[in-house]
Amino acid sequence: MKVDLIVRNARIDTRDERRPSASALAVLHGRVVALDEEVEGLTARETLDAKGLALLPGFNDVHAHSVWFGTTLMEADLSGVASLDDIYDRIEAQAAGTKPGEWVVGAGYNPVLLQGAVPDRDALDRASGGRPVWIKHASGHSGQASSAGLAAAGVADRDVPELDGGKIVVGRDGRPTGVLEERAMALVQEILLPYPLASLEQALELATAQYAREGITSVTDAGVAGGWIGHAPAELAAYQAARDAGRLRTRMQVMPVMDALHELPGHDDEPARRGFGAGMRTGWGDEWLQLGPVKVFTDGSILGRTAHMREEYEHCPGYHGYLQDDPEAMRTRIRETAAAGWALALHAVGDAALDFALDAIEEATRANGWPPVPNRVEHGMVVRPDQLERLARLGVACVVQPSFITAFGEGIRGPVGKRRGEMSIRARSQLDAGIPLAFSSDRPVAPGAPLLGIQSFVRRISEEGLVYGEHERISVDEAVHAATVGSSEVTGQQAQKGRLAPGQLADMVLLEAHPREVDSAEIGAIPVRATIAGGRFTHRDADVA
Repeated sequence: MKVDLIVRNARIDTRDERRPSASALAVLHGRVVALDEEVEGLTARETLDAKGLALLPGFNDVHAHSVWFGTTLMEADLSGVASLDDIYDRIEAQAAGTKPGEWVVGAGYNPVLLQGAVPDRDALDRASGGRPVWIKHASGHSGQASSAGLAAAGVADRDVPELDGGKIVVGRDGRPTGVLEERAMALVQEILLPYPLASLEQALELATAQYAREGITSVTDAGVAGGWIGHAPAELAAYQAARDAGRLRTRMQVMPVMDALHELPGHDDEPARRGFGAGMRTGWGDEWLQLGPVKVFTDGSILGRTAHMREEYEHCPGYHGYLQDDPEAMRTRIRETAAAGWALALHAVGDAALDFALDAIEEATRANGWPPVPNRVEHGMVVRPDQLERLARLGVACVVQPSFITAFGEGIRGPVGKRRGEMSIRARSQLDAGIPLAFSSDRPVAPGAPLLGIQSFVRRISEEGLVYGEHERISVDEAVHAATVGSSEVTGQQAQKGRLAPGQLADMVLLEAHPREVDSAEIGAIPVRATIAGGRFTHRDADVA
């Protein structure tokens, strides 16, 4: 029998309890078909001598923003700035290649790096030569405009309106600072959007090429085609075109944003439904491109103090953040979406928002049963003990981002305080409660390399070098499991990915060392020597043959 690929002399971590390790593996038609002695006697179109390197199932990031990340690779990079002057210099450099009157866009700015400082709107005007400027904050829940940008968006220097689910931030002098929170960002985005589909395809190619270099073989894009996080109403078409043209290097599960759905006419005896016109729903697609749950934003972020908390924020008497829309209106839309067969992915950062999200999911499940892909909660930054029990009872995963700890852990702990900080970005508690634990990054909000995420799961060291919730640490083996098997479970794909066993997809990453073999502080530095998706190399070092 001739197969497509045989890998020999590897130290294979299969993640399969029935056969935890192996040294050889065969692939046919994109799936694993044999291990060890079963490989003997087979011939292959291609053979790889792993020379003792570690081979693991491919990593699966279950919450990232691929188009957003890809576009940041084409914009001014503000992710590592050390001062406001750095920002002005990079905006000036970006403006040099931008036509007069066109927008200068910067991405990745994390105000936590500069103790919450935001650029001066007038200084941005000078740096850009009078061009309108839009800076995307790393959290994704706020942005910064220059004076010219505010003017283009119709924001005056007086009589600043109040907005539902968002805020135009005003300084002590009563003048807008240029910061737009949550739904207020739409004032600028309505000008910049939609992006050309060709640009989105390029963004996907750039993003997935980087994913492959990091050992990622599957990604869930957490919100496309609408809202403040989408880039074009036809964003899914860009995914299809990129896939058809061979520009996608990872498997993609795509979450449409609730705003992209609309009411579906139906029979009088049927419940009200919300979805796409053709009636597509969660699960449509194939092993390379699939529709996932619907993404619903219920609140904002702790970094921006827009997450909805049961108790007030530290040093903000009476302030609890807010939900992004009227609760009853959101419940109605969620109920109609579930009735159309969609799974739910509810963004809920604060614990009050999590209460709302779990109520909505429980109501939807009671009325419609289990969806084709598991319901889930995104982020769950502060999760009370009673909420852990409820998550387990409802069978709902809480998708956390371990790299948030190393990127801005103290920026989270500060607004919520020490006690609530101990209940944030839970990992050990989720496993102990019987809740599937997955790896996700929320990239480009935080660094997305999965080995860094595994390291953060294990060490839990904040950006200031402080331990962040020692009681929530997990072992290296548990962290690797989260990035492979746990991620496949949360996305409803455990029947075909997450393990290297016969019948599973041949998605693999070849590492210089297994994460358990190095000091925990060095996990993120392990070289990724090759990445294979469906038996095909998506990344390969020159000496891997």
